[in-house]
Amino acid sequence: MVRPCPAIILAAGASQRLGQPKSMVRIGDTTLVGMAYQKLAKAGCSPIVIVTRSELAFDIMQETVGSNVLSNPSPEKGRTGSLQCGLLSLAGDKGRIPRGVIVAPVDRPGWDISHVKSLLESSVSSSLTLASHGRKGHPILLDTAAIESALTAKADVPLRDIVKFSEHLVEAPLLGLNIDTPEDLEALSIHAQELLKDM
Repeated sequence: MVRPCPAIILAAGASQRLGQPKSMVRIGDTTLVGMAYQKLAKAGCSPIVIVTRSELAFDIMQETVGSNVLSNPSPEKGRTGSLQCGLLSLAGDKGRIPRGVIVAPVDRPGWDISHVKSLLESSVSSSLTLASHGRKGHPILLDTAAIESALTAKADVPLRDIVKFSEHLVEAPLLGLNIDTPEDLEALSIHAQELLKDM
């Protein structure tokens, strides 16, 4: 039996350009964070850790019953710091660094369960980023070496400067969808049915 791969949802951004917390943006009957959690769980990821800001922790717990919600004490330092919070939590739970971990930023929803499953079925001998039609995207799969590098990096250094990724090719026409501005919410509503199809 294959061990489940843990996953981390990054949901601690300030959402300054959007003007509202990205994780709590409604899509259908759920939220972006709820959708990401449900898809990762259906893909077989366990445990699932969500790293957020302290003021959002309670709302996110209500949206993702069964997840482990953590508050990043310094979210302004960037996503690598949030990733470190999640990795340290997983290492503490297991007593060791995981062999691999799926990482999904909450504001990049253009993936589905099959994409995560294909990452999980690949060999965890290198870190992988999804790629479709010349565009790279999330979620990503970090191998042990990348996890160790991320844990020892400065919290404000972007992950792309720390880890070398191999491309994992998939068919994902919405891979570039990024929820950053009010205009992006229109694209989200246009594609909501497709994004929710496997839930």
